[in-house]
Amino acid sequence: MNNFLSQRSSMIDASGIRKVFDLAAQLKDPINFSIGLPDFDVPEKIKTAAADAIEQGKNRYSLTAGIPELREKISREVCSMYGWDNADTLVASGVSGGLLLTFLATIDPGDEVIVPDPYFVIYKHIINVLGGKCVYLDTYPDFQIDPEKLEDKITDRTKIIILNSPSNPTGAVYSEECVKAVAEIANRRDILIMSDEIYDKFSYSGRCPSAADYSENTILMKGFSKSYAMTGWRMAYVSVQEKLKGLLNEMTKFQQYTFVCAPTPFQYAALEAMDCDISDKVASYARKRDMLFEGLKGKFEITKPEGAFYMFPKAPGMSGSEFVEKAIENNVLIIPGSVFSEKDTHFRISYATSDEKIKQGIDILNSIV
Repeated sequence: MNNFLSQRSSMIDASGIRKVFDLAAQLKDPINFSIGLPDFDVPEKIKTAAADAIEQGKNRYSLTAGIPELREKISREVCSMYGWDNADTLVASGVSGGLLLTFLATIDPGDEVIVPDPYFVIYKHIINVLGGKCVYLDTYPDFQIDPEKLEDKITDRTKIIILNSPSNPTGAVYSEECVKAVAEIANRRDILIMSDEIYDKFSYSGRCPSAADYSENTILMKGFSKSYAMTGWRMAYVSVQEKLKGLLNEMTKFQQYTFVCAPTPFQYAALEAMDCDISDKVASYARKRDMLFEGLKGKFEITKPEGAFYMFPKAPGMSGSEFVEKAIENNVLIIPGSVFSEKDTHFRISYATSDEKIKQGIDILNSIV
C-alpha cells in the first residue's frame, strides 16, 4: 500500500486526535469537551433562507468568487468596520478552504510562515505539505505575541505571519497593543498577515482587535460556521484591500480548480445570516466560560479566555497527553494540547455544551487532580 502513497501524505499526522477518539470509543454518554462546534442549531430564519434558495432552483454553480449580492454585502460591511476605501471579497468553502487557497497562492518550497504556538491544527500541515517551513513563535503562558520575539523570527524567507484571534485552542484575544505591533512589523518588512477571525463574534470584552485596522497587507478571513452553527454548510469569506487584489485573483483561480465555488444555496442563506442577531448566544457562552473558569481555577493554571469557546488549562503534575488519558478514563473527553502545539503541557476544553455537562466535568477534572 505504501507504494501508492505520496510523500506528502506522510507529512500529515492525525495521530493525536485519533488516539483520543480511540480511547473514547467505548465511553457511554461522555462529558464531551472535545467538540469544536456550537451546541445550538442554525437560526430558523437562516434555515428558511437556505430552503427557499433550494426550492427556487438556486442550486447550480455560482461564480467562482461567489454570488455578487453576498460579495457586495460583505465588502460594504468590511469597509464600514475597518475604514477601508474598498474591499475585494472571495466567498470560500469555510475558513479552512480560505486557508488552503491562501497557502496555495503564496507558499513556495522553503518559504517561511510564522505560526504563534499554540495554533489551529490545519496551519502546520498545509504549510508542510506545500514544502513551506513553520517558524513557531512561543506565546506561553498568556498566549499574547511578544513583538521582540516576533521580530527575531523574521528572515528573508518570511512570507506570512498568522494571527488567529479569538484563538482556537486557547480562547485568547490578542490585545490592541499586540495587534498594532504585529501590523507595524508586517508593514515595515512587507510581510503578509493572515488574520483568521472565524470566532470574531465570540469576543466577550468588546470588538476583537484586528490587523485589518492597521495593515494593507492583511488577508482577512471570517466565516459563518461558528457564529450561526453552519459548520456543515462550509461558508466563509476572504477580503483584502487594493494592494492585495492580485493575490485574491490568484486565490480565486485556485478555487476554480479545487472547490469550484462555495455551496450556492448557502450563499443565499449567508445573506440572511449577516442580519441575524446572535447576542443571546454570545452572552450564553460568556456565562459558560465564567462557570468553567471559576470552577477550575483553584486547581489548574489557566489564562482566562476572552473569546471563542475554548479553554487551555495546564495539566498539573503530568503531560497534557497523560492528563487526557486520565480524564477519558473518568468519562470526560478532552483534547491534548500537543495536537495544537509543539509542547505537551496543556489540554483543550470546548465549553460548547450544556451547563449540566460543564458542572459534571468540573467536578471530575478537579477530582483527578
